[in-house]
Amino acid sequence: MSTQAGKQRVVVGLSGGVDSAVSAYLLKQQGFDVIGIFMKNWEDDDNSEYCSSNVDFIDAAAVADVLGIEIEHVNFAAEYKDRVFAEFLREYQAGRTPNPDILCNAEIKFKAFLDHALRLGAEKIATGHYARVRLNPTTGKHELLKGLDPSKDQSYFLHRLNQAQLSKTLFPVGELLKTEVRRLAAEIGLPNAKKKDSTGICFIGERPFREFLNRYIQREPGPIKDEKGRTIGQHVGLSFYTLGQRQGLGIGGLKAKGAQKGGGEHAPWFVARKDMGKNTLWVVQGHDHPWLQSRNLTAQDANWIAGTLPAPGLYAAKTRYRQADAPCALTVQTEKTFGLTFPDPQWAVTPGQSAVLYDGEVCLGGGVIASSAP
Repeated sequence: MSTQAGKQRVVVGLSGGVDSAVSAYLLKQQGFDVIGIFMKNWEDDDNSEYCSSNVDFIDAAAVADVLGIEIEHVNFAAEYKDRVFAEFLREYQAGRTPNPDILCNAEIKFKAFLDHALRLGAEKIATGHYARVRLNPTTGKHELLKGLDPSKDQSYFLHRLNQAQLSKTLFPVGELLKTEVRRLAAEIGLPNAKKKDSTGICFIGERPFREFLNRYIQREPGPIKDEKGRTIGQHVGLSFYTLGQRQGLGIGGLKAKGAQKGGGEHAPWFVARKDMGKNTLWVVQGHDHPWLQSRNLTAQDANWIAGTLPAPGLYAAKTRYRQADAPCALTVQTEKTFGLTFPDPQWAVTPGQSAVLYDGEVCLGGGVIASSAP
């Protein structure tokens, strides 16, 4: 593919969704030589009702047609299986709850895809993420900033990126509100202007999660116990539950005598602990039960975007994506592990999920939650 004379080439990850489509449009308006790439990351059950990859490619190709740009279909399924899915299964088998979208960004979109784009002569890559990149003139470092639409900010999912990756990345819709993106898409006449946002993990889609895991992880039933140690049911296997889970426990109708304050005897049950050694699932009643509250956490496998450890001190953090920033104190322990202490208890801090640190609108990086404590 030859570069258009004098124009910087940008390769855009076209997913078939409206955000990446508008990103490609904006870059073209800014005078870049734009090429679209559709990433196929999963092919185990292309024909299932839940896998939207074929429909998404048709949408991406229709967008490329309207914008007058080339599009290439690239298969990263082998890399995805090795680098993302294998790790996802390992974490679930260990009783943790991983976030494969974070791993997919670090290993596929900003590694395999970036490498491929550079081979096509790209100066930069772009995606439809709601985030921003800024070069700090004082430090000379690239910073990852939150997207300007607070309800859509995706910096949480991008916290494992490094300086080399950020220096090559553009997030064109990071400056916009989602409503503006939809309006622009309709104005330009993009065929996917009204397409609903995809939810769920790329390889699972909208399918029932437990049914999907069943194919890969063996069921090992065991007891469900309440805080007094009474067996009140049976679980299907600890891998199939996550902390804070309320649905699908199979114990909804049970009453507990002397239920927790704030609970009442009909209060819902929540998963509070998993004992892998004894294959026991511990549940409690009431959303605000003390077992579900943590003021301290330890994280490992840390990644700091600046390439250097942030100084211990006061910051804000998210321990799950759909959460307001919570004030916290950072205690860096080693290069790869750190601790956070929160003045207000955090709900259902879950091993395997990410704790992501912020200094105002700047995402500093984060790590994988290993443990939490009251």
